[in-house]
Amino acid sequence: MPIYCDESGGVGAGVMTFAGVSLPDGAADGILSHYRAVTGLRGELKGSRTDLAERAFLLEMLFARGGRAVVAGAFTHRLIGPEPGARPPQDIRLYARLLETVVDAWLPQTGGCADLVIDDGRYDAGLNGLLRDDVQAALGQWGKAQLVDSHRCAGIQIADVLANSFYQIGIDNNRSSRIEALVQPFRDDGRLRFIEVTSIG
Repeated sequence: MPIYCDESGGVGAGVMTFAGVSLPDGAADGILSHYRAVTGLRGELKGSRTDLAERAFLLEMLFARGGRAVVAGAFTHRLIGPEPGARPPQDIRLYARLLETVVDAWLPQTGGCADLVIDDGRYDAGLNGLLRDDVQAALGQWGKAQLVDSHRCAGIQIADVLANSFYQIGIDNNRSSRIEALVQPFRDDGRLRFIEVTSIG
């Protein structure tokens, strides 16, 4: 089963989240196709443009069709040390730490094997390639890490909505409590796990 990965937010935004979503082969395309038919969506599915009802509909389909997910998140202010003049980490270092956290959380559930499909849109091609190579080195012969354009991958678009949901919860806006209520049942039954990262090592 592939694990689709995407992120939301960033160091400058105060919160960064990273989601890894596992779905049976072919399920992501079916979910997105049905979502489009019901909502009339054209173009790419983006969490930042998804309203509450649409978000609830997508999450219900995701978990009803065998989906499971791990989301890692971090708050910038909690990563700044107490030393005078301490600064937040670089965006790419936090991204790499969140990615590593999600992969480490998934491996025991996949028998140590994982095929990761990661959005290639966060950084430039060189940095994205280095991140992918680091993950591939950690997986070794037991998995594969590939970078894919989110426009061409339903699973990454679904992961984006989940990552954005936890970003919206983290920034504590007027939708936070309602989105938190949407995800809570899936956290309660173990199909969705959230891990807060408090240091980048």
